[in-house]
Amino acid sequence: MQHYSILDLCQVTEGSTPSQALANSATLAQLAEANGYHRFWLAEHHNMPGVASAATAVVIGHVGAATKTIRLGAGGIMLPNHSPLVIAEQFGTLAQLFPGRVDLGLGRAPGTDQVTAHALRRNMSADDTFPQDVVDLMTYFSDDAGQLRVQAVPAAGTNVPVWVLGSSLYGAQLAAYLGLPYAFASHFAPDHLAQAVDVYRRTFRPSEHLEKPYFMMAMGLYAAESDAEAEFLKTSQVQTFARLRTGMPGLLPPPRNDIATLYPPSILQGADHALSVSAVGGRDKLRADIGRLIDAFAPDEIMAAGAVYDFEARKRSLEIGAEVMRDFI
Repeated sequence: MQHYSILDLCQVTEGSTPSQALANSATLAQLAEANGYHRFWLAEHHNMPGVASAATAVVIGHVGAATKTIRLGAGGIMLPNHSPLVIAEQFGTLAQLFPGRVDLGLGRAPGTDQVTAHALRRNMSADDTFPQDVVDLMTYFSDDAGQLRVQAVPAAGTNVPVWVLGSSLYGAQLAAYLGLPYAFASHFAPDHLAQAVDVYRRTFRPSEHLEKPYFMMAMGLYAAESDAEAEFLKTSQVQTFARLRTGMPGLLPPPRNDIATLYPPSILQGADHALSVSAVGGRDKLRADIGRLIDAFAPDEIMAAGAVYDFEARKRSLEIGAEVMRDFI
C-alpha cells in the first residue's frame, strides 16, 4: 500500500446544522493533513438531509482554503447529473486555486433517486454517454484544450487527474480501457469487489495518464481505544443504512446499544453486509482488519470512510486509523 486517504460526506448529525457539518469537514481535513492522509475527498449526494456536500465543488473549495498540502477531490462527481463542460469549469477553477492538489473521481450513478435526478434538470437520455463524457472531460483539462472551439475556462492545461469510481464491473472495465486509476466503493457495496479488481488489473491498458493499474479500495473506519467502543460508534452508520433501506433517510443519529430492537433482523443483516468491508476496533483489531483487506486485495491505496456521530470521537478515530495504517506503508 502506498497511501491512505479519507472520504467525507460532510454529515449533518441530529441536533446539529449543515453549517456545523461544513465547519467540521474543514477541521477534519486539517487533522487528516496533520496525520499523513494523502487525499481528502467529498461525495456528491442529493436529497439527503444528512449529507451537506451536494454542491461538491463548493465544499472542496471550502476545505482547500483550510488546508495546505493534502490532495483534494471528489469521490465522486456523479457525471450523469452534469454537463462535462460545467464540471471541467468547476474543477479547472479548483485546480487554479489549489495547483497540484485536485483530483476528480467520476461516478456513473445519479447519487440519488430518479425523481431527484429529474429535478436536477439534466436530460436523462436512455443512451449511456458516460464513457464519452469522461473522455470529453479529460479533453477540456488537456494541454491542447486552449485550441478547442468551446473551452472550459480556466481548465485548459490543468491536467486534473481523473479517476473512475464504481461498485460493479462496468467502472473497472472502463477504467482499464481508458488507462485511468480506479476506486471501488467497497465501503457500502462489497459484492463485486474481488471480481472488479481482477478485471481492472487484468485488462488494464497503459495510457498517457497512467502506466500501470492503480487501485484504491474504500473501507469503513471505526477506531477507538477499545473494540467495544468502536463497535458502539459504528451503530450510527448501521442506523443510517437501515433508515435508507426502509425509505426514511435523515440526519446521522447517535449510537445506541439497543439497535437490535429498532429494526427487523433482515434490515440489520443487510446493513451489516453492506458495511462488511470495514476496520472496526482498537489498535490490535484495527491492524488485523486492515491487514486482512490488504492481503486479500493488495490495494495501492485505502480510502477510509465511516460516519461517527460525536465529532471528538470521529477525530480520534481518524487519528488512531492513521497510526495503524502507517504501519502498512
